[in-house]
Amino acid sequence: MFIKRWSASAAVIVVLTAFLLALLHLEAPSAHAKAAAPVVSSGTYGSGALGSWQANNRVISSSTEVRHVVAADGVVLFGDSIAVQDGAALGRLLGQQLGTSFAQYSWAGQPTYAAVDAMEAWAREYGLPRRIVMAVGSNDIFDPPAFAAQVERGLRIAGPQRTVYWVDVQVSRTDEPTAVQLADQRNSEWINLQLAQAALQHPNLRIVHWAEFLAARPDRLHTDLRDGRHTTVPDGQNARNALILQAIRPS
Repeated sequence: MFIKRWSASAAVIVVLTAFLLALLHLEAPSAHAKAAAPVVSSGTYGSGALGSWQANNRVISSSTEVRHVVAADGVVLFGDSIAVQDGAALGRLLGQQLGTSFAQYSWAGQPTYAAVDAMEAWAREYGLPRRIVMAVGSNDIFDPPAFAAQVERGLRIAGPQRTVYWVDVQVSRTDEPTAVQLADQRNSEWINLQLAQAALQHPNLRIVHWAEFLAARPDRLHTDLRDGRHTTVPDGQNARNALILQAIRPS
């Protein structure tokens, strides 16, 4: 099962090795392919800088929906662009398999601090159910050191009586130069290491091991990801949502 605790260092080695193998087997670009625009600045950590995201697509449940989910002790999701694409399918899956209600606050491009801000606002306005899914972190590759504090902040808001299911990250943008792809991968592992360290301190934090699932078979980096970060539909979407379901399903 991918929801069990991993050795943090072992997980980093496994995922990085899988990524390097996949990178070596990338096909040569088509003569008709559009050249990827290079990152203007690699930034402090090699992945560039987070751009403006506030005008991006979002999926936010209505106040009526949120109140219903909290009253029914369902599941809430806070996510980024992957959740904007996959969140509705996750809600259907949870309803079909667990009979649970579902609400989400998903915003393309948002970093973890913004998702935690939203969690705090919902906690104040509506309260929170016992199960919270955090599907953010991919946009923290631009500033990995800031991630751990936001995880701690989110866990304080949730409190020890709620379970937080946090999906770890796999980012290596295939439309960027190789050096940036490698920086993305390194920063993804940095984020995942911080998440693993937090889980050692917080029994109510459960990691959904998406990155390790992809690394278990390196071809999944191509079949389940369409651009090095977003899931393919239906394969990647189904696989990631199934891992979240597996984590939430009572044992």
